[in-house]
Amino acid sequence: MEHVLRSTSSVVRSRCSCSSARQLASTRPARTFSRLASSGHNSSRTRTRAAFTPICRKVDSVGTSRNYAVWGDRKNEREKMTEKVELRQLFNSFSDSPIPEIRRRAAFIKQHSYCPHPDHRPTRMNLNQDPSEQVVPGNLAPAHVDFECPDCGIPVYCSKEHWQDDYEAHLEICDTLREINEDDHDLRSGRVFPEFEYSGPGIDEAAINMTNWDTFLYTRDFEAINDDRSMRQATKLLTYPLTVGSIIHELSPYNLRNRMTAEGLKSMSALRYTLHPPRSGSGLDVKGLRPEAPPVRVFILGARAESSLPRDVWIQLAYLFPQSKFHLIFIGPESMANRDNEFPLPERTARNPFGAIVEDRVWFSMKISTIVDYYHTVHKTGYFHPYDPYLDCFVLFHPGLGHPASSHEWEETLPLLLETKAPIIATGYTQYDMQRDIDWVHKSCGGEFDVLLDPGENTFRSLRWDLNDMDPQDVSCGNWGVWAFRGKRYEATRKTGL
Repeated sequence: MEHVLRSTSSVVRSRCSCSSARQLASTRPARTFSRLASSGHNSSRTRTRAAFTPICRKVDSVGTSRNYAVWGDRKNEREKMTEKVELRQLFNSFSDSPIPEIRRRAAFIKQHSYCPHPDHRPTRMNLNQDPSEQVVPGNLAPAHVDFECPDCGIPVYCSKEHWQDDYEAHLEICDTLREINEDDHDLRSGRVFPEFEYSGPGIDEAAINMTNWDTFLYTRDFEAINDDRSMRQATKLLTYPLTVGSIIHELSPYNLRNRMTAEGLKSMSALRYTLHPPRSGSGLDVKGLRPEAPPVRVFILGARAESSLPRDVWIQLAYLFPQSKFHLIFIGPESMANRDNEFPLPERTARNPFGAIVEDRVWFSMKISTIVDYYHTVHKTGYFHPYDPYLDCFVLFHPGLGHPASSHEWEETLPLLLETKAPIIATGYTQYDMQRDIDWVHKSCGGEFDVLLDPGENTFRSLRWDLNDMDPQDVSCGNWGVWAFRGKRYEATRKTGL
């Protein structure tokens, strides 16, 4: 999933950097991208946007920037663009794909994945599958996948015979795998992506409907997305800010009649008191000065690819709360993975003891900080103390609390999170993945926490499916499920008769 999300992010970043310069290009003689327009949708809006010559800004490794046209004189840039434009159909087998990155991915799958036919002995336990659904293995030696299904184009079995023999089992996910195949090729097809052009600030008085994706995009005045594939590409990124916003917003789809517990209503009401302040008559002049609440801190722990999302995606969270300020804090050892050229890590000094990267001009009401370290290390120093349930919230995107490979990393962190008494929002890839995390929390801190939001499917989950390259039979989607909890609060009691 990580490489798919990073590829999506890179496309959006390039679109965002080009959109600002398109205004300058519009004053010059227009140059029609006939080949680019023909490879994408045939709508008039798409052809109009493709008629301009975008000028992109590129920053090299030493920090200097320069402008260049997409159809520049550089041979490598021209070949890269030609390679993308010549992708005429979205469905291609991974091994014969015109995209080199996907061909390398096919080679990786064939090298690391094993045939799921029941006649083979398993080489590893499938940690993402319910043990009750596993079948009794056979006696054949394990074999790597080598045969690509002609219907989905992904290597799934070691031979055609095993594919035919186990076709009914493969048929359960074949359509999903084909959808993944086409979405990956669509992301690299070179077409114009209008679904990545997000809506700007809305009217403060305009209500937002968070019943589902369609009502949210409509009430937030997004451009109409009439294609299912475009919707999947858009929700792949928007699921992260919307998962958080849909829970802490006063118009949240979760309430006492829909999974929210009584304790959850108490915690969310405290946050909403800060996020939705009453009108105070403030203005820009001296007479309009009013005291304001400090920014609401959203700690995103175990951050991985979500920390590299385009900032336009995270700004959508600020648009939901126009009267409040946010401070997003990404914390985790992988929070800056593969981003060294973008933001070199600063030295740790007395004023910046954890080498935090601070982006304080993302939006006038939002600041983003990134710390490459474990949260329990930062917590013990008191760097972010004190914690306030009215101002703080923790988010764990796919934390793997109960996964055998990562649970030990949370053993020291979880008790510290419960001590803050702030709400903790956690998501999972699948129902089994989320339930495994819940069971681990009950086992580790049973009786010391209150459930704020009952586990269930996330209203704003990603609509795009992701493929596990280590096991093509394992498909999931980002933020499929969501639940919330916090440390238990004990009310003080006074003994009478003393």
